[in-house]
Amino acid sequence: MKAIQISLLLLMPLLAQAQLIFDEHFTDRTMRFDFKLAGNSESTKVYPVSLISEPFWGGSVKNLTDPFDYGNFRYEVFDAATGTLLYSKGFCTLYQEWQTTAEARRIEKSFHEVATFPFPKNKVSFVLSIRGRDGLFTRLYETTIDPASYFIINEKPDEALATRIYGNGDPHISLDIAFLSEGYTREEMDKFRTDARRLADILFQEAPFDKYRDRINIWAVEAPSQESGTDVPGEGIYVNTILNSSYYTFDVDRYLTTQDIRSVNDYAAAAPHDQIVVLINSTRYGGGGVYNYYSAVTSDHKFTPQVFTHEFGHGFAGLADEYYSSEVAYEEFYPLDVEPWEPNITTMVDFEAKWKDLIARSVPVPTPNTKKYTGVTGLFEGGGYSAKGIFRPSFDCRMKSNEADSFCEVCQRAIEEMILFYLQ
Repeated sequence: MKAIQISLLLLMPLLAQAQLIFDEHFTDRTMRFDFKLAGNSESTKVYPVSLISEPFWGGSVKNLTDPFDYGNFRYEVFDAATGTLLYSKGFCTLYQEWQTTAEARRIEKSFHEVATFPFPKNKVSFVLSIRGRDGLFTRLYETTIDPASYFIINEKPDEALATRIYGNGDPHISLDIAFLSEGYTREEMDKFRTDARRLADILFQEAPFDKYRDRINIWAVEAPSQESGTDVPGEGIYVNTILNSSYYTFDVDRYLTTQDIRSVNDYAAAAPHDQIVVLINSTRYGGGGVYNYYSAVTSDHKFTPQVFTHEFGHGFAGLADEYYSSEVAYEEFYPLDVEPWEPNITTMVDFEAKWKDLIARSVPVPTPNTKKYTGVTGLFEGGGYSAKGIFRPSFDCRMKSNEADSFCEVCQRAIEEMILFYLQ
């Protein structure tokens, strides 16, 4: 206990300094920058759309710069006068996934995107970078943002739409998850709140989230649709829903997402949040998760618990898919001569930076893909949509299949590191 107390005493000045930095440069609101990414498989351009003031800053006021180096994009906020880095965040988008499809070699498309950060007190430089096939970031776009501009939209969201259904912690030192209703009519909002509680309970039973239940706030945000359900283009099914979700993303029947990230963020603004879950009123199998973008899942399929935790692994912790035999739209998603940024797969280019420290000396490396090694951390070939050249840490894991009991040791470590980042 004495060692812990000493550590906390040493840490307190650092935390106080971080709080001072926040108060010096930011107010307790959110600046939202909407823009478009446009291009094809080879090129990307950025087009600004709008600046929006949102009423809540739900993130940490101490951990302002991203230490993980995750994501295929990154934005940084610098003080315009001094060049000091004030805030940074890595993220992924459906646009980048689309770039790896065959369609992106034939045509160009644009995708609406959203970046959020604490509302600055003074002018800041916003810098957007893209990760190349070599794994390195290069600057893609830069602009100056003046918080005093009268062109910043300042329309208050309807806070009555948001209900806190679990937790009572300060959002600045809690993990706040906002569940958004999709395909629920006004008459179905009781069902939505019940469904959101059920999925929150599922998350709280999953390690390592179970250890931090008292530090997680769950919000249910009502986004009423005209009709129930979601679009299924491959079957000619179209319904009028508020967030415009759809199966057949990139022509994969089970891939359920929405490209209407603008509407998603419009409704999410009703609650302080670190993560967004789009909860879709359907009995079908499906979902999707994109890092620091959103996680999506249907409410009433028998595999909803497994799909939800799997997709939240993507959206929250940047975990990669560990399967390699299911249908996907991507082509050569991971270059085999570059170490992936995701913490749970490796091409062996820089395995030292991954989970090598967790493999016991008695475990053969590479590890045979046999049930003998179930529950053992090793180096199993096959993952990231490729049977060869990419390795995963366990025989089975929630990021590999619905049959797995839980996240593996490596994924749990990555999730816990992310949780702790939000709790500081």
